[in-house]
Amino acid sequence: MTLEPGKLDASRALDAGVSREALRDAAYVAAAFNVITRYADAIGAKPHSESGLTREQAIAHEGRFFETGYA
Repeated sequence: MTLEPGKLDASRALDAGVSREALRDAAYVAAAFNVITRYADAIGAKPHSESGLTREQAIAHEGRFFETGYA
C-alpha cells in the first residue's frame, strides 16, 4: 500500500464478501500503523525487549498508566 498504491486491487476481497466500508477501515488501520511506525523510528523508540526489560517488568511499567493515567 505504501510503495505501490496504484497496484492495489480490492476485487478479490469484494468478491469474497468484504464490504467497501470494511476495506476502508482496514486501510485506515494500516495507515495509522504506518504513521506510528515512522514516528517511533524517527524518535528512536525501542521495544521494551530491546531495552532489556523482562515481560514482567514491562507489564509493571505500563501498569502505572492504568492507575495514574498519562498525565
